[in-house]
Amino acid sequence: MNRTRFMMIGALALAAGFLASVFVYRNLALKNGGSGDPGAEVMVAANDLQVGARVEERDIKVIRIPSADLPPGTPRAKKDVIGRGVIIPISKGEFLLPNRLAGENAGAGLPSLIPPGMRAVSVRVNEVVSVAGFVTPGTRVDVLLTGAPTGSEQQTTTVLQNVEVLASGHTLERTSTGEAQNTAVITLLVTPDDAQRLTLASTEGHIQLALRNPLDTKQDDVVPSISRALYRGAIPPPSPVRVPVRHVAPVVATPPPQTATGVSVEVYQGDKKPDLVKCTDEGCGSK
Repeated sequence: MNRTRFMMIGALALAAGFLASVFVYRNLALKNGGSGDPGAEVMVAANDLQVGARVEERDIKVIRIPSADLPPGTPRAKKDVIGRGVIIPISKGEFLLPNRLAGENAGAGLPSLIPPGMRAVSVRVNEVVSVAGFVTPGTRVDVLLTGAPTGSEQQTTTVLQNVEVLASGHTLERTSTGEAQNTAVITLLVTPDDAQRLTLASTEGHIQLALRNPLDTKQDDVVPSISRALYRGAIPPPSPVRVPVRHVAPVVATPPPQTATGVSVEVYQGDKKPDLVKCTDEGCGSK
């Protein structure tokens, strides 16, 4: 009697477990696209891709994910990514998204990192100019120029501010540990106008790079520093004297008052006493 009861309880437990398993399986199938959605094929990186690299066939791996999880704008065909340059590092297994790749026909390497309307200009540096080698790709710097514009006194002025560093030598990306990279050339990303100013500054005097926090994008109004101001007690340069301008009202000459001018004439008539006749501009009359 007890044995039969135990067998019935065991059978009921197995049935309940089976029903619970079926219920859980169906729920998981619905969450994973088991509702009839076969999913979509998407391309991910088969290898780590560094900045400036060109995407090749061997760098692509195709996987299938639910359509609802597909990132917007994801390329669906290999021809859409093969041959394009990498502008942001892509780790293995990450999606090959358009915002991490250069434009079509833009090539690879340094040219693919230059946005439209910008220019890449290289300047010669040393360990001091490049801030002990910590001016690496991705950092932002100010460009300072020291020279003698008047031919007599040295002065330092800030030529450019908040300029992005594209490359350090032949390296297009910084090291993962942030180590210094001592190179002889630094390439900066500037506008066409700033490219002219930077080229002129490199020939006019000594260039120094000032490393800045990438979150600090404020453009400061920096007054140039002159060598005389560095020494305590030095005679400051004479300030320009402004001569006050006085507005004088024009003097209009007034004509002098006209006075009546006349001539006295004596007229004789025989032996009679002459009458004095006064002649003026209006005529003659007896006085």
